[in-house]
Amino acid sequence: MANIVEIDAPHLARDGAEVLENGDLLLLSTLPFVVAADEADFLDPAIFSGGSKNVSYNPADGSLRGVALEGEALVLCRNMVARYADFAEALAKRIAPRYGRALQRRRTSFRPGEVAQRVLSPRKDDRLLHVDAFPANPTQGRRILRIFSNVNPAGRPRHWRLGGQSFSEFAHQFAPRLKKGPNPIEAAALQALSITKGRRTPYDHAMLQLHDLGKADAQHQSQTPQQDAMLPALTTWAVYTDCVQHAAMAGQHLFEQTFLLPPNAMHDPEKSPLRILEGVMGRKLA
Repeated sequence: MANIVEIDAPHLARDGAEVLENGDLLLLSTLPFVVAADEADFLDPAIFSGGSKNVSYNPADGSLRGVALEGEALVLCRNMVARYADFAEALAKRIAPRYGRALQRRRTSFRPGEVAQRVLSPRKDDRLLHVDAFPANPTQGRRILRIFSNVNPAGRPRHWRLGGQSFSEFAHQFAPRLKKGPNPIEAAALQALSITKGRRTPYDHAMLQLHDLGKADAQHQSQTPQQDAMLPALTTWAVYTDCVQHAAMAGQHLFEQTFLLPPNAMHDPEKSPLRILEGVMGRKLA
C-alpha cells in the first residue's frame, strides 16, 4: 500500500528521497505555497480560455497558456505560476540534494477548476486510478516526480485515491496484455510528424499501455487495494506518479510542478519503473 508519510522540514534531506523512491507520498504540511493578496483573483476558473482545464507555464520560454488574460493581469498571473515553479524546484532539491542538476524541470500547471466537474473520456479521466505516462512527451525511462500544493482559499482538501499495489505487482498484472513496440521506424515517424516531442522508446510504449489498461479495467478500478487520501489546504506533497497509482477525485485550486529524473541519479535505480519493467518483461526497454 502506498503510504502517506509526513516529514518535518528539518528532516527532508535525510529521509525525503527514501520515502519517494519507496513508492510513498511525501506530505509537507509545514511548507505551503502562499498565494499573495494581489494574486487572489486568479483563484477562479473564469481565467481559463476556451476548453482549457489547466493553466500551463513553460519554463523554456516563459509562456503562459490556457488563460483569457491580457496586459497587467497576464503578467501577474504568469509571475505567480513562475514563482511556484521556483518554489517547487527549490523544494525538490531540499528533499533530494543528491538529485542535483540531474533533475529536469518541465511544465508547471495551475488548476483552479473543480476536479469532480470535469467530463472526460475514460482514457483522460484522472478520477480513475492510473500511473502517469505522456503520449506526446516521451520520458525515455526518466522518472516523473511531481510536487503539488493545495491553495484552496476555503480550506477544502484535495481528495485523492491511492492504489495499494506496488508498481511491480501492477506491472505483473498487466504484462501479459502488453504489446511490443514501437519499432525504430515507427518511433522515428512519430517524431518526424511531431506526434511526439522526442523518440518514443519501448519503455514509453509499455507505460502508455499500463496507463490505459489500468483505467479501462473496471475490475481493477473497483477491486485493487486502495485508500482515500484527503490532502489538506495549505499543504504541499511530492510523489513519483509514474509508479504510484493515484486518482484525483475532488478538489479545487492546485499548483503542480513536473520534474524528470534519469534513473541513474536515484539513490536506488533498481526501484525505477524502467528497471522493474525490464525485469518483468525480460528485455531492455530504454
